[in-house]
Amino acid sequence: MVSGKISKINQFAKRDYLCLKIPIAMGDIYYILRYTIPSIVVFVTAWFLLKEFFQQENKRRHADLMSDRMRISMPLRLQAYERLVLFLERISPNNLIMRVYRPELTAGELQKQLIKSVRDEYTHNLSQQLYISPQAWDLINRAYEETMGQINSLASSLKEGAGATDLSQKILETDLEKSATREALDFLKSEARRSF
Repeated sequence: MVSGKISKINQFAKRDYLCLKIPIAMGDIYYILRYTIPSIVVFVTAWFLLKEFFQQENKRRHADLMSDRMRISMPLRLQAYERLVLFLERISPNNLIMRVYRPELTAGELQKQLIKSVRDEYTHNLSQQLYISPQAWDLINRAYEETMGQINSLASSLKEGAGATDLSQKILETDLEKSATREALDFLKSEARRSF
């Protein structure tokens, strides 16, 4: 009798395993859809809302980061423009002669002093190129090279044994300010106005 019950159980197990027939009524489908569809709608809505929220949050963080960068770099950039304008003013002929001229010097000594002064000013301001545009830095380089070249060419055009007064007069007569120095100064000022 026990073996007969086991064989019937095995038959039911095999039959249920091989062919699973579950009668589903229309009411059961409605019941399943009644809970599934609102769940899907809530999920999709939440997904879109969270996606939008995270996009807005990323934009806000990016704006904050840019604001912090500007807050930190703006004073440095402004200082760079100020220093380079000062550099260009200091290498202009009038200011350069007033600062370096001593009547007891020869023309050659004055030339060396002028070249040294311009070179010192330039090397002191080399790091400022980080904060300005490449075009502005190119103009500053051109002004520096032109000033050095003009001082050397004017000094070499003088007679042997000429004094510092002769060289200073020659430099002041040749208006160096109309050249690259003035152009660089004007460009720096306009770029600074546009930036700030």
